[in-house]
Amino acid sequence: MGASKTYRQGQIRQIIRRQKIMSQEELRLELKKEERPIEISQETLSRDLREMRLARTVKGYMETPSPEGEPLFAKMAALFLETVRVAQNLLVLRTGPGHANTVAVALDNENWDEIVGTVAGDDTILVITEDNARALELQERFMAHVTKSPDS
Repeated sequence: MGASKTYRQGQIRQIIRRQKIMSQEELRLELKKEERPIEISQETLSRDLREMRLARTVKGYMETPSPEGEPLFAKMAALFLETVRVAQNLLVLRTGPGHANTVAVALDNENWDEIVGTVAGDDTILVITEDNARALELQERFMAHVTKSPDS
């Protein structure tokens, strides 16, 4: 019988607080070593990390609480977003290596009507909009985060 979601997510949080975890596979292996070993699929682990708002950073997975009133995307963009380019109805967002997924998940969770979809790689996010005008509007919105410091 599998562990309850609450228990499993509690164990995940304890593991990332006590040690540096750099990948989902590393986290899966650590969950298997717990006093009550937890078997978890990659899909379930990804969903747990997203729900728990845990982000992979250069220092490993970390909790990323959003300041009161500030959407998580704003915080992630301020930390990791480097450039934004428009190509007709598409936007190409560049982050530091390993951060595109973190920013893309935060953006997806915003559920902005202007965005048809996103695709994330290691350091690049492709944002698809309905038309060129919306892409240009979003570029301005995203660029507001590029020069912002994470502490502002």
